[in-house]
Amino acid sequence: MSEPGAAPEGIAVLGAGSIGVAFAVLFAGAGRSLRVWDAFPEVFDRARQDLASRLSLLAEHGLLEGDPAEVASRVTFVRDLAEAVADAALVQECAPERIELKRELFAAVDAQAAEHAVLASSSSAITPSSIAAGADDSLAARLIVAHPGNPPYLLSVIELVPSPRTDPAVVDRAAAIYRAAAMRPVVVQKEVEGFLFNRLQGAVLREAYALVRDGVASVDDIDEVMRSGLGRRWSFIGPFETVDLNTRGGLESHASKMGPAYERMGAERGQHDPWTPDLVAEAVSQRRAVLPLEGWDERVAWRDEQLMKLKPLWDAMRD
Repeated sequence: MSEPGAAPEGIAVLGAGSIGVAFAVLFAGAGRSLRVWDAFPEVFDRARQDLASRLSLLAEHGLLEGDPAEVASRVTFVRDLAEAVADAALVQECAPERIELKRELFAAVDAQAAEHAVLASSSSAITPSSIAAGADDSLAARLIVAHPGNPPYLLSVIELVPSPRTDPAVVDRAAAIYRAAAMRPVVVQKEVEGFLFNRLQGAVLREAYALVRDGVASVDDIDEVMRSGLGRRWSFIGPFETVDLNTRGGLESHASKMGPAYERMGAERGQHDPWTPDLVAEAVSQRRAVLPLEGWDERVAWRDEQLMKLKPLWDAMRD
């Protein structure tokens, strides 16, 4: 236990399933001590085995600092919820995607966690406002969704989703904790189902299913376009930077040339979301703040160099 008045320092992971174990790998690998709790302690033996195997695999690939057994020793599996959350700076909930279950669990955690602990749900789609509905302000003020890519110890992005009732300082504390574990937090500024990760993924999947339905291409050929094309670029630059670098003149030029075609493609699917002049201007403004046009040629060369560096690895994976 920490001294009275001391800031909490530990990590609590609630749920010993695949995501809970993945977070244990992440935080233990970053040198943090943590406690893992589950409502069904009989799963702990499997979770320990999963933890050990994942740490060993990371070590084999040179991605783990320290001996796997030593890293695993930072993780304690506990049967008592109060013990799990005691002295935790972050409580990472990894329970099943059922809102009533999450509400009940956070109500119990709120009564037992340290006052300044960040309460974070790993939910893939449920908003923090929905989880905190009916809860008092003390819970809602420190509750966020912190949705990772899977597995978080290999995919470094994590979406931080506050509700209108969340204290902004909680988001800042959460971001600092995840950054210390080599994560790259992004803040979702407005609650929407699915957040960023699953909305972007869902848009691609919807079109992929439609292309199969319409007989345009096979499942494997669609995957091939992603594996050997889009996915290769998107592995290190996102969709805005991709099209910004694809067209001399950048994002504004691309929108002028390709916007009407994308509008027609959207309309074909019953989706009317044209790139209006105001929307394009906002996107261009944000993009030019990141990369002024004076640096465009240099960045294009950088992109090509990254593709060259990664090509041998991609080719080896296909052998």
